[in-house]
Amino acid sequence: MPALGDAEELTCDVLVIGGGTAGTMAALTAAERGADVLLLEKAHVRHSGALAMGMDGVNNAVVPGRAEPDDYVAEITRANDGIVDQSTVRQTATRGFAMVQRLESYGVKFEKDEHGEYAVRQVHRSGSYVLPMPEGKDVKKVLYRQLRRREMRERIRIENRVMPVRVLTARGRAVGAVGFNTRTGAFVTVRAGAVILATGACGRLGLPASGYLYGTYENPTNAGDGYAMAYHAGAQLTGIECFQINPLIKDYNGPACAYVANPFGGYQVNRHGERFVDSDYWSGQMMAEFAAEVASDRGPVYLKLSHLPEESVAALESILHSTERPTRGTFHAGRGHDYRTHDIEMHISEIGLCGGHSASGVRVDDHARTTVPRLYAAGDLACVPHNYMIGAFVFGDLAGADAARYTAYEGELPEDQLREAHELIYRPLRNPDGPPQQQVEYKLRRFVNDYVAPPKSGARLSLALEAFERMRTDIAAMGARTAHELMRCAEVTFIRDCAEMAARASLARTESRWGLYHERLDHPARDDASWFHHLDLHKSPSGAMEFTARPVAPYLVPVEGYAPVGGSPRALGEVRPQDVAAAGSRDAAPLVATGVASECPVPEASAEPPQFSGALPRTGPSAERLLELVALAEEQPELAALRSYLADPAAAVRREAVAVLTETLPAGTGPALAAALRDPAAEVRSAAAASLRELVETLPPEPALRDGLAAALAEPDPVVRAAALDILRALRLGDAGLFAGSLADTDIAVRIAAVRALVSVDAAGELARAATADPSREVRVTLAKALATVASTPRATDAPDPASPGTVHAALAGLTEDSDALVRGAAYEALGSAGCPAPLATRAVAALTDAAWQVRAGAATALSAADAPLAVPALARAVADPNADVRKAAVLALTRHGDAEGARAALATATADTDADVRAYATRGL
Repeated sequence: MPALGDAEELTCDVLVIGGGTAGTMAALTAAERGADVLLLEKAHVRHSGALAMGMDGVNNAVVPGRAEPDDYVAEITRANDGIVDQSTVRQTATRGFAMVQRLESYGVKFEKDEHGEYAVRQVHRSGSYVLPMPEGKDVKKVLYRQLRRREMRERIRIENRVMPVRVLTARGRAVGAVGFNTRTGAFVTVRAGAVILATGACGRLGLPASGYLYGTYENPTNAGDGYAMAYHAGAQLTGIECFQINPLIKDYNGPACAYVANPFGGYQVNRHGERFVDSDYWSGQMMAEFAAEVASDRGPVYLKLSHLPEESVAALESILHSTERPTRGTFHAGRGHDYRTHDIEMHISEIGLCGGHSASGVRVDDHARTTVPRLYAAGDLACVPHNYMIGAFVFGDLAGADAARYTAYEGELPEDQLREAHELIYRPLRNPDGPPQQQVEYKLRRFVNDYVAPPKSGARLSLALEAFERMRTDIAAMGARTAHELMRCAEVTFIRDCAEMAARASLARTESRWGLYHERLDHPARDDASWFHHLDLHKSPSGAMEFTARPVAPYLVPVEGYAPVGGSPRALGEVRPQDVAAAGSRDAAPLVATGVASECPVPEASAEPPQFSGALPRTGPSAERLLELVALAEEQPELAALRSYLADPAAAVRREAVAVLTETLPAGTGPALAAALRDPAAEVRSAAAASLRELVETLPPEPALRDGLAAALAEPDPVVRAAALDILRALRLGDAGLFAGSLADTDIAVRIAAVRALVSVDAAGELARAATADPSREVRVTLAKALATVASTPRATDAPDPASPGTVHAALAGLTEDSDALVRGAAYEALGSAGCPAPLATRAVAALTDAAWQVRAGAATALSAADAPLAVPALARAVADPNADVRKAAVLALTRHGDAEGARAALATATADTDADVRAYATRGL
């Protein structure tokens, strides 16, 4: 146990605590503004935070032409039942697109169509905000590459394995932090001009159904560190009673990934196969409907994928089993489940605190400033409702820019705060045989499940406060022997603080709001007259948790049904527990007597675990060369220094050289990777192809790269040929002549890549000629979609290989007679974008009786572009189709004929449909 005076002291202008999404961006921006930055991370920045395994999509991309910032602000306001500071949400809405472009300039990949436009999807019923990231597993690696740039390394000092436990304050402002090294146990103090908290959500609050402490929906390393540090620093927190609760896979604490699956045609159903969610997707009301369905005789609830074609299922597997939760495929395989034959049973996650996915966090303004001067919060920690990944980046950027104004604090660090932090950190070392952290944490989080999780009641919440007060004794008695165990013990103190905040805030708000997020059984109604307020909490000078009801500020964007008028806050003071005695009244809740033994059994002392041996499992020239490469990567080498490794006789060395080249990105990287596509070893070629896809947004479109990629089109490896086509298309380095030759390739994936490449140059004639000739169903479906794209794109008329509308319609007409139902369905759906002339409209009407529902749904979509007198009567009949997807397509088509006679009557009928999507879209159409 180091002495209080033996601290390692660090100094910086801007201290960033947390190296995840928001923290990394805050550090980069502050450094770009000239500040000396210290980034503290209790793990390792290369693979820390909720973003560590990547991201499968952006939930809130406000892309110009696809969504409007004001619409997004209104959507978030409705989803949060009006309790929102629109000025903060609007920062994400207006700055999010620039952030997407900034990330793209770093090398982060977002899905684009063949013309290079962002492929934004509509998952919610209103607004198109979802931008897929099918190769999003490398986001954190890309950010780490930015931190390692020479100009950033001069400004940003990274200290991995250092865990702060308290923000230090002096004269009412933040002046630094205090913590310890999670490997050596060293005591660490930091003096700073400003402090940015970016420690993520409190994901380890409720206990998962599995009982596994770290099997949480959120990243389990996010234990509420920042919530507790902000609270003890005197900052206000807000919305803590608005929990995060999510749908997830039953028995597997990972998201069901509807944001990924729904654009492919997946959706949520009850056991009868009915879509049942009437509210929009990202609200607490949706979770209330979800929970009610699970608990009813219509449960269980499933994510339905088994109706999808093989191509869609395979694409989903490639995304879902490699990004965010790589163990997902193993989980399903262990149960003998396959998406082709089994729909995915869903359930409900444990509770947590999270601003980014709900609305519970540290109160911030529109520059990420907290109520404590020079203390900032960003990411899931900050209360910017439904902020998600892009919002975390935006507020990290805002915090870094504002904090960069300050220089390092030069006064004395507060001795009393250092002493308290020292006691919090090292106390478990004095009790090495005390209750282990795992037992104490399990007990604490079971109390959270028993008494705090919705549906809530005043009695249960009051019992929770008694339990959390008793837990102080157990926590004080916890034992530890190593620095790692000290870290886990400190996290338990954070969890207890967050649990008390959650219980007291829930007790204070005497209404129900946000659906399942804050459902009070004893106050079941929403009470706007008394509670159209933010509920803020803070630590009083006496140490009590006090509350303030703060009126919602007048909106920047009007939202029907809500009319905040602002006004003065209302002090509520400390919230007392209710009397819940069962055997008569009592004056006060019993307190744990001093010296009472812990309820957790003390384990027998165990021997020290064996020390890990760091010896290499093998030696030899290849091992030595690999170690040389690892060391070289730290020096940001030029390409010349890597050439000998790229030509090494050992394939393992060449592959690692490709990885180092990708991480360091010296000049000439593109042509060097293109050359590696022709490597004799498949593992090297595969790595080069993956690296080119990862870096495509950052590679200059130089002639040497084009020549290397064009040469790769003749390689025997189909992985190489497909990658070369994709990179040529994305960088605009190819033409119709180069791409058309690959339409005859023997590999399906290569032919699909060729189709997408031809779309990018508007080669409509080539696509029309190939439409019905390909032997693969998957390629013919892709061709149908491609024809719809070029037909509806204005650039098609200026294409080097133009096709008249008649040519496109003739090709699609041929596909409507295809022997495969999926091809016919895709062809009819394409007519909805390409236009549906009378002869094809007549054919579409007939197709509404096809045996395959996919064809009927496509035909309904085609009729959305047909003349109303022919289309509307047929669509009115299709509203009664036995298949819900056909009815949904018919309703959407009728909305495009809204003024035609009979359309409104048909839509009115559909408002009583058994399917929630059909009802919702019919209501919107009216």
